[in-house]
Amino acid sequence: MRVLIVDDSTYIRTTLRTLLTENGYEVVGEAKNGEMAIDLAIELKPDVITLDNILPDMTGLDVLKTLNNDDFTSKVIMISAVGQQSAVVDAMTNGAKHYLVKPFDNDELIGILKQLDEES
Repeated sequence: MRVLIVDDSTYIRTTLRTLLTENGYEVVGEAKNGEMAIDLAIELKPDVITLDNILPDMTGLDVLKTLNNDDFTSKVIMISAVGQQSAVVDAMTNGAKHYLVKPFDNDELIGILKQLDEES
């Protein structure tokens, strides 16, 4: 399963890359802002995108709304420190498959990825 990591924190991107590669997932790219995320999502067509909701240039929800069209087949897991119910509902309504609140549980994320892989 090919994964694109989107987070403005180098620490979070590194942590996710290590966790994912140790569990057999292929990290095909990393983005530190929304514009980069959109470009890489279109170019790389990953199976899954982990998407932070707070980015320097736009929200993760804005990224999701921009990508959300008939050609967009990547599954999105929102991972954010913002855990308000309204943010979760907005993300899920706009196509996110899951929403994890930071700090997230590594086993929970891997479980979600396995579930998404089985659904493919």
